[in-house]
Amino acid sequence: MPERHVIGFAELGLEDIGLVGGKCARLGDLLQAAFPVPPGFAVTTAAYGRDDIETEVAEAYVRLGADVPVAVRSSAVAEDLADASFAGVQDTYLWVRGPDEVLAAVRRCWASLDNPEAVAYREAHGVARGRMAVAVQSMVDARVAGVMFTLNPVSGDPSSIAIDAAYGLGSTVVAGEVTPDSYLISKVTGETRRSSVGDKAVECVPRPEGGTALQDVDEGRRSRFCLEPEEIAQLVELARRVERHYGCHQDLEWAIDHAGELFLLQSRPETVWSQKQKTVRQAPADDPIAAIAAAFLPKP
Repeated sequence: MPERHVIGFAELGLEDIGLVGGKCARLGDLLQAAFPVPPGFAVTTAAYGRDDIETEVAEAYVRLGADVPVAVRSSAVAEDLADASFAGVQDTYLWVRGPDEVLAAVRRCWASLDNPEAVAYREAHGVARGRMAVAVQSMVDARVAGVMFTLNPVSGDPSSIAIDAAYGLGSTVVAGEVTPDSYLISKVTGETRRSSVGDKAVECVPRPEGGTALQDVDEGRRSRFCLEPEEIAQLVELARRVERHYGCHQDLEWAIDHAGELFLLQSRPETVWSQKQKTVRQAPADDPIAAIAAAFLPKP
């Protein structure tokens, strides 16, 4: 059987990390578990660096829809693991349209495997270079988007869900280009424990000719929360479901389109507090002070 270089998300699961990387494998797993993941496909690790995959990529792209805008994102084998997320280290291209542009973005993602940030991250975390796959996923024309943790990322409190949200595509939140609205919600009752209105000065929106641009947000929208109460409730329920599915705390990216439909764009294990807890468990049982110090003090 010929080696496949392009595989749809619906055919993938966690057992395919070696073939399609952490991001694509998780998207496939979530899609198979009936989470609201936009469709897409993986350009596999076997395709890395090849020049003869144009037809396969073009055919897979056309199956998503004629001239559909897509996100093209790196999916290295070492990404989205329990102890190394690689979040924001390798390349992502948004609102890419047309087979030629998709293929060009795939090649730029390949190149990002060896960018200075990725090399430094691997060295800091003791991760081997590994192989690179690429995720190609239908874009959500987001009214509002952001990130969500199934614990309090500041204190590690597991009874909380933390949501950051801003107008437009979620890249502004992920890249720190805006001060988002912030919510801390009880995972048990769904009640809001704390919330604050962020400045949300700009939003990332698609350009008619392809790609994205930042545009100013008017003062009226800046000064009010961008999420409605029912949308917060939907996000909390989604976070609970994903955490139950994986059995560990999660770091999620999400978007809500202009029709009010919620989409899950990515979910990966939360890596900061989970590693601190792992260190505590590995500390000598008869030395509780050492366990606490190991969790919160920097390594020498």
